[in-house]
Amino acid sequence: MNEAPHILLVEDHREIRDLVQRVLQREGFRVSLAADGRAMRKLLADNRIDLILLDLMLPGEDGLSLCRSVRTESRVPIIMLTAKGEEVDRVIGLEMGADDYLPKPFGSRELIARIRAVLRRAPFVSEPGRQAGRYRFDRWVLDVERRELLGEDGVSVPLSSGEFDLLLVLVERPQHVLSREQLLDLARGRNAAPLDRSIDTQISRLRRKIERDVSEPQLIKTIWGSGYMFTPAAEPLRRGD
Repeated sequence: MNEAPHILLVEDHREIRDLVQRVLQREGFRVSLAADGRAMRKLLADNRIDLILLDLMLPGEDGLSLCRSVRTESRVPIIMLTAKGEEVDRVIGLEMGADDYLPKPFGSRELIARIRAVLRRAPFVSEPGRQAGRYRFDRWVLDVERRELLGEDGVSVPLSSGEFDLLLVLVERPQHVLSREQLLDLARGRNAAPLDRSIDTQISRLRRKIERDVSEPQLIKTIWGSGYMFTPAAEPLRRGD
């Protein structure tokens, strides 16, 4: 049985598809190719896909719309590929549920590094170095093994892979001020690019899901000029507590 991660590349330019396919296969990944949203959906329905490389500019339904559609029914990690270098495009992609982004043109080493970093954080992959178990804070329980956030009623709150990892970083470091660069490095496994503000977007998304009043956040505080601080003490729980 082939256990190599299965990557779905959604890209309408044949030359780019062929080039990226060769790079991925050389690194030992299985690769499926799609030129548009229809082909992407068929491959997702017929295969277990471990990660999607999704181009922003596609014929017909664009990458942002496809990302949003996938995220409503699946937590499969998504890396957006975009020729647009504007920060707003990256932010919109993250808002739609993408786990990372990679502006074109990109080098093969950076592509592989990003894929491996996202796969390490994927819901079905255990990330080395992190403590298994659960944490209780405020009215929430964060289940690390199952990668779930549970409310008081036991109902799971949907989190993207990136949101879960960011929340786990905060929960494991309560009452510590963490800069954006530290959060990016800890949550994504890579150094932050200069002026990368995507962490602000994910903080905003987390606040909408866990704060009682988003206009006056109490759990994730902004420390002006420094970064963010997770204020509640997180109580480690044993399985069965």
